[in-house]
Amino acid sequence: MGCCDTPGLMPVETALTKILDQVEPLKDVTSVSLSDGMGLVLAEDICSPINVPPFANSAMDGYALRIADLESTDTLRMAGKSFAGIPYDGVCQPGECIRIMTGAQMPEGADTVIMQEETDVDGDNIRFTAKVSHGENVRPIGDDVHQGDVVVAKGNRITAREMPLLASLGIATLPVYRRPVVAFFSTGDELRPVGEPLEAGQIYDSNRYGIRALLEKFGCDVMDLGIIPDCPEKLREAFDIATTADVLVTSGGVSVGEADYTKDILDEQGEIGFWKIAMKPGKPFAFGTIKNTWFCGLPGNPVSAMVTLYQLVQPMLAKLSGHSQYQPPQRLKAKATTLFKKRPGRADYQRGIYQLNSEGQVEVATTGNQGSGAFSSMHQANCFVVLEQERGRVMPGEEVTIELFNHAMY
Repeated sequence: MGCCDTPGLMPVETALTKILDQVEPLKDVTSVSLSDGMGLVLAEDICSPINVPPFANSAMDGYALRIADLESTDTLRMAGKSFAGIPYDGVCQPGECIRIMTGAQMPEGADTVIMQEETDVDGDNIRFTAKVSHGENVRPIGDDVHQGDVVVAKGNRITAREMPLLASLGIATLPVYRRPVVAFFSTGDELRPVGEPLEAGQIYDSNRYGIRALLEKFGCDVMDLGIIPDCPEKLREAFDIATTADVLVTSGGVSVGEADYTKDILDEQGEIGFWKIAMKPGKPFAFGTIKNTWFCGLPGNPVSAMVTLYQLVQPMLAKLSGHSQYQPPQRLKAKATTLFKKRPGRADYQRGIYQLNSEGQVEVATTGNQGSGAFSSMHQANCFVVLEQERGRVMPGEEVTIELFNHAMY
């Protein structure tokens, strides 16, 4: 075992369960216009106020008729026309048909539509060349949605798939939960803002950019508090500001270094639920509270920060936001095509590239360098290769579990 494979670390599944058992959804509900609802979580079931379609209409360009009339003849007289938005103002009588367009209201008396390609037209005399069944090519009232149906349930996040559905029902406003507010900052004297020259021993602060991007993808409002130096007084000031948010996310400062003060301040002002988990990358992850704010302390290494935020904080924020329909990223079985180095002791979230081979089987290869500071591995990857805590190295040809990146990574 290596120095990072400390016995007795909390398994990832246990850590996530502890987080989700403690966090409760926010209760604040507001009303927003439909156009402003994208990405928000519904606080109530949305029931349809109307039938969709609200009237029987044609699924084709063709002719509306009474199917019984074709039992004795194949030719009917066209008595009028029905257009979308301009219906035929009359009754389809025996022996008649009505020219009709896609989406147009079915005339009273008609029960079937025959598409125009299956007719011969001679002035107003229409001969029908195909046999059809009663009701063919007709969309009945409520064919898609019935009045009173729950069309989008409470706890769903509104996406591009729901927007046109809700608009088709004439729903102008939505009851939604407010977005969680998440404060975040990076810690470390070695960090410099991008765009400034580096001096000896300094690196650019990349974590805040990845953290902000993911938090916004998770549907949160963010408070970027910048880079906080390794100074207890400055850290206390940042913590005071951050406790106005629902959640505080930090990167760095929860390790065991002499200048890692974040954990010390949490011991003074808050409560740490757990610290250190059996996860690679990401062992020094801390979870707890400070005043009335949830605290998630991410490791300082960039890949570790991204992986723990994605694996542990994402489902927590989903629950906090009321997103009860949240689904974890999809997992599949795949065949390894390269060696995956690993030692037992921690669940490993290696970065991989999966694809379908010529036989339609899922295969996965490593992105190469799996170091917690090698962020190019995240750029190249399209999945995590999830290697079980007690598993050792994986040889080519062995089966592994992969976790496809969800929308937050794209």
